[in-house]
Amino acid sequence: MIPFSVLDLSPIPRGATAAFAHSLDLAQHAEKWGFLRYWLAEHHNMTGIASAATSVVIGHIAGGTKTIRVGSGGIMLPNHAPLVIAEQFGMLASLYPNRIDLGLGRAPGTDQTTARAQA
Repeated sequence: MIPFSVLDLSPIPRGATAAFAHSLDLAQHAEKWGFLRYWLAEHHNMTGIASAATSVVIGHIAGGTKTIRVGSGGIMLPNHAPLVIAEQFGMLASLYPNRIDLGLGRAPGTDQTTARAQA
């Protein structure tokens, strides 16, 4: 059996204000269908994408599922203090033992306006 995973950008459907109910529904279906992992991508200042606060959404998805591993498809460390990320994911791992994955990246992963706001 090939272990499949989902990478979710949390797209916001046309006319909606958020996407998290859709992301949770997809994660619950992925879990039921036997997928191994459900990853959330980090994107900032993108119209139609609601995955800026990745660790918060990971907690939401993990809280609404039972067995599937949930994690980040890449937390971009230039955008965050490493200690804060370590604390957030340590807390998530304590709340959802053996179910949280942390993927890291080093690209800014954002537009120049957002990059300047983070400086």
